[in-house]
Amino acid sequence: MIDPLIAAADATGVPYEIFLCDPELADTVAFCEAYGFTMEQSANTILVVGKVEPPVHAACVVLAHTRLDVNKAVRKRLGVKKASFAPADATLDITGMQIGGVTPFGLPGSLPLWVDARVMDVERIVLGGGSRDRKVLAAPEILVALGAEVVDDLAKEPPS
Repeated sequence: MIDPLIAAADATGVPYEIFLCDPELADTVAFCEAYGFTMEQSANTILVVGKVEPPVHAACVVLAHTRLDVNKAVRKRLGVKKASFAPADATLDITGMQIGGVTPFGLPGSLPLWVDARVMDVERIVLGGGSRDRKVLAAPEILVALGAEVVDDLAKEPPS
């Protein structure tokens, strides 16, 4: 059986590296501390849900030191009055991945993929690897090659 992450990453034509990690250290802060990466290099893939019937979803990629703007940018892009982070069970059902391992590679084709423009300014990013025991290291151009839409101000800088 072909690994969907590997198949999707290979199809981009952009060089990447699989980085194996301890599943107990998959959450961003713990991962960065344990393996020497910065929050500014780490890009989280977050599933969001628009609260309408039927619900609408999108996957968003933002740098770990920023905060996804769910209440304005995401809600507006989804065209809904209310939006939130998708719960862990919905994330698993829709993506087949657990929180801490969600990756933009191998997502359902019907799921929009939006990337905060700040991600594109980083030389090399760390992304979830589809499971909690691996990450993907690559240039952010790999996201555009996947078909992601780059969005200005999808995330906000945290208050200083």
